[in-house]
Amino acid sequence: MSKQINFTIYGEPVAQGRPKFSTQGGFTRAYDPKKSKDFKEYCKLAAADYRPEQLLEGPLKLEVKVYKSILKSFSKKKVIEAEQGILRPTTKPDVDNYVKGVKDALKSIIWKDDSQVVELTVSKWYSNSPRIEVTINQLF
Repeated sequence: MSKQINFTIYGEPVAQGRPKFSTQGGFTRAYDPKKSKDFKEYCKLAAADYRPEQLLEGPLKLEVKVYKSILKSFSKKKVIEAEQGILRPTTKPDVDNYVKGVKDALKSIIWKDDSQVVELTVSKWYSNSPRIEVTINQLF
């Protein structure tokens, strides 16, 4: 029986930052930057309301729509084009950096492991309501 889960993470999307490194006792340790770590925690909270009774198993299809804030510097014409989806964000961060944090956050909340995602669609849009919309489909 296949299952679909949809939810929205409200607020300005945060891309996964580059790992930071520290050395303790001669060992180097990598860790998430604070902004990325906080965003993953927020994603976990948003997803927890949609947690299945049992973690999803098997192959999954993940669709992530990233809605960034419309820039204040946009002309009225650009604002209209952005709202209609004609004007799309082509600036950094890349779409894959947005999805990394979301995938990490959903491990052990929605699914067992990121490797279960066999199909992935990520898109960037502008909106007056910044958010990330997530759709997960169990394929079998």
